[in-house]
Amino acid sequence: MKNFYACLLCSVLFACTGVPKGLEPVKDFDSEKYLGTWYEIARLDHKFERGLSRVQATYRIRDNGGIEVINRGYSEDQKQWQVAKGKAFLNGAENEGRLKVSFFGPFYGGYNILVLDPDYQYAMVAGPDRNNLWILARTKNLPDKTLQMLIQQAGKWGFATDELILVSQAAIE
Repeated sequence: MKNFYACLLCSVLFACTGVPKGLEPVKDFDSEKYLGTWYEIARLDHKFERGLSRVQATYRIRDNGGIEVINRGYSEDQKQWQVAKGKAFLNGAENEGRLKVSFFGPFYGGYNILVLDPDYQYAMVAGPDRNNLWILARTKNLPDKTLQMLIQQAGKWGFATDELILVSQAAIE
């Protein structure tokens, strides 16, 4: 029975770092080019970011070769910044846009880059399933044509694009 529970736990943990069924992360990924700050343009709702605006993520190389992740967003209700620090590691081939990210000890979640601008100016990222989706950019706004193209592609892939939250990046007043 112990082996059964150990296998079940492993399969659940592995599933959390998987790729949405039928999709593949980008190839020719360069983690060095991905480093720096990304602004959240749109996302599907989830409890860790609920109610946050001005969300951004900063990625830096860690001493151990992994990637430090610092997510921050502004809570209008609390009138303060919320910050979460985590770590990420490549989760597949070195040139594949697939990482595993942890903000909670040994528990990792999938971070799958499904679309990446050749100049690393925008990206569309999914979790291990179609319940998590983020559209990110190096700037606080994306041209509407680019945003609509990404939303259309996400819809074709089965994401609930009608539930996307457009994230405000407006300055705090």
